Amino acid sequence: MVRSLWAGATGMLAQQTQVDTISNNISNVNTAGFKVSQNEFKSLLYQELQTKTTTANGEKKPIDSQVGLGVRSSSITTIFRQGAFLESASNTALAINGDGFFAVQRRDGSTGYTRNGNFNLAVTSTGLALTDSDGNKVLDTKGKPIELKGNYTASQVSISADGELSYPDENFQPKSLGMTIGLWQFNNPAGLEKLDGSLYLVTGASGPAQNEATAKGLQKSTIAQGYIEGSNVQLADEMVNLIVAQRAYEANSRVITTTDTMMQQANQLKQ
Repeated sequence: MVRSLWAGATGMLAQQTQVDTISNNISNVNTAGFKVSQNEFKSLLYQELQTKTTTANGEKKPIDSQVGLGVRSSSITTIFRQGAFLESASNTALAINGDGFFAVQRRDGSTGYTRNGNFNLAVTSTGLALTDSDGNKVLDTKGKPIELKGNYTASQVSISADGELSYPDENFQPKSLGMTIGLWQFNNPAGLEKLDGSLYLVTGASGPAQNEATAKGLQKSTIAQGYIEGSNVQLADEMVNLIVAQRAYEANSRVITTTDTMMQQANQLKQ
């Protein structure tokens, strides 16, 4: 019966992790570019109650006798399902249609990747720079920060479906600025390291970033100006998952209280 105490405890801990994961999904239901996380479980070691494979009469048994020792959380997987496109009044709001990621230069010089295209044209000492909401500069197809040096009006900058930046000439016709927003893909995006602000870092599990502009064999993504990719959290699904996790937590706690009652009754047999 002591096994049931520990099995119930592991179940409660695993379901607590599940509730933590679901609560984070729900709290980010309105976060641009957020990708939902899914908790996965695995069973712990099994203990053999009967090691012999034959009966008392020497006959072979079709199955053995084992009991499990509980459960634990094995991984929390990010689901990179496309989120809904939300219209924005900003001309620097961008949404990716496809598997690509934007790249930004972080303050420490490292490169972060994101699906959040809520960008801004920030004023610099030399002109304008395309940045995210945290001030990280967006990178072009060559991996360099996108900076417009000179006298530019932010509201007149346009971006094509392939990410090319344009600005009106003297005849008010869009003219290419020779800069294209870079998009990158990964063999295993679920292996990316998650950071705050919907940013991700490359890991060995994700594989190296593949530049859509130069890598061959990739299905290239497109960019929609004036839209932001919303969170892919399905609130109804998360609420159902929350109820299931709560009931599972209660069931595991009932296992512990039931085992405690059984042990208490066994101890009272001598009285």
